[in-house]
Amino acid sequence: MSLVDVQGLSVAFGGNTVVHDVSFSIAPGEKFALVGESGSGKTVTSLSILRLNQDARYGGRILFEGEDLLRRPERAMRSVRGKDIAMIFQEPMTALNPLFTIGNQIAEVLMLHEAISARTAAQRTIELLEKTGIPEPARRAQAFPHQLSGGQRQRAMIAMALACRPKLLIADEPTTALDVTIQVQILELLNQLQREDNMAVLMITHDLNLVRHFADRVGVMEQGRLLETAPTDELFAQPREAYTRKLLASRPQRVVDHPREAAQPVLTARGVRCSFDIKTGWFSKKCFVAVDNVDLQLRPHETLGIVGESGSGKSTLGMALLRLSQAKVDGDISFIGHPVSTMPSSQLRPLRAKMQVVFQDPFASLSPRRTIEQTVGEGLALHQPQLGKEGVRAAVAEALAEVGLAPEMMNRYPHEFSGGQRQRIAIARALVLKPEVILLDEPTSSLDVSVQQQVLLLLAELQRKYGLAYIFISHDLAVIRAMAHRVMVLKDGKVVESGLTEDVMSNPSQPYTQRLLAAATYSTLSRATAG
Repeated sequence: MSLVDVQGLSVAFGGNTVVHDVSFSIAPGEKFALVGESGSGKTVTSLSILRLNQDARYGGRILFEGEDLLRRPERAMRSVRGKDIAMIFQEPMTALNPLFTIGNQIAEVLMLHEAISARTAAQRTIELLEKTGIPEPARRAQAFPHQLSGGQRQRAMIAMALACRPKLLIADEPTTALDVTIQVQILELLNQLQREDNMAVLMITHDLNLVRHFADRVGVMEQGRLLETAPTDELFAQPREAYTRKLLASRPQRVVDHPREAAQPVLTARGVRCSFDIKTGWFSKKCFVAVDNVDLQLRPHETLGIVGESGSGKSTLGMALLRLSQAKVDGDISFIGHPVSTMPSSQLRPLRAKMQVVFQDPFASLSPRRTIEQTVGEGLALHQPQLGKEGVRAAVAEALAEVGLAPEMMNRYPHEFSGGQRQRIAIARALVLKPEVILLDEPTSSLDVSVQQQVLLLLAELQRKYGLAYIFISHDLAVIRAMAHRVMVLKDGKVVESGLTEDVMSNPSQPYTQRLLAAATYSTLSRATAG
């Protein structure tokens, strides 16, 4: 008997049907993956199992242990969510409550569903965080979501989902924000728990390499329809549909031109050090150094790739370079000839238009209460008030067209777009001010491989057209190889290796870089390990 049996599922919002007659089943202990491009209906399908799609109309049946979840009362569904069926959401910063510590949020799940004491829940929370690979789990349990890196937030979400050892785990892009070495750890953890508890897993992902090493069976979706399902080995060896063959052939390709070495640096940093004061008691604290003694230069038309494991200091360094970090920053930073490391905020403000950021999580960085026109045009209204309402609207339309979105979309809200479209909106918001430097913090981590390549091509074309300089932060070495002219490898806040991208990727001199490259090829995973 199947644990989950989806029969003729359709999902509609208003008059728009986004999932059409989808059917599949998942057996106890089975690992089933749904793959497809952004907007194909993967996440909507998975959310339907827990009835988490707001204002959706459902058709068909979703049987869980023989009972139709679509007919179950909402009160009864609350006992299922988090206990029998748990979910790892794609965007942890949005899913986690910003007002409570990580430890409190995980302990709440345990106390609600297992009726244990707060003391026992706190101890179990630390054990769960340790299992998911978070360093110093006791200290991290006291941290708020914004105090963790993107990868650490995702691991906290995984710990929360696994807290009650569910019968079915729905994992929506569970390794999106994780570096390659932690990806391996998480897959091994999921496999271990799945074997111990005979837990079934429904994985939603765009990472076909991950699917190949993890899933027992795969379903391929396009435009809300399930095109084919097959055992994993069979689907990769003999895909039946042309769309499946296109997905399997999608890989990041190198898209950038050679940099112009003669150009003067637009950004220079010497001896950058970033530190935080961490409370260790009521009246005591210690200094934590997140970035230590980093030097770099960035020229027009050039992309500097910064890679390293989660918590290595990549994002902290990027924020510090643009004077956006909450850390104490020492060292000299110069931007287009201005000593920004020592400038008062009032003098720095006019330069902000020339330094922009595309954040890792577009859904969290785009205000849900503002239309796309208001979001993209906000910077123009601040820095170029002389344009007026019509001038801003025209500039927003032009920026949206530059990133491949119809200007008619500007009256919509972020939740009405797919993940790939939201990232294009974030790029348009940065581009509209015609900056000289854009910090790209994991800009393609949440995108499927075909959309990922589209975004990389877009970024490369914009760089050629406007002479943009990019700081490209990523844990995906394939993306760095495609986009970066030079690469810098960080470990524990220190630069362990740097140089031309092809030199570092083809012939790494440091063991840490070699380990990152080995993990990126999944050499430490085998089909036997995965199940």
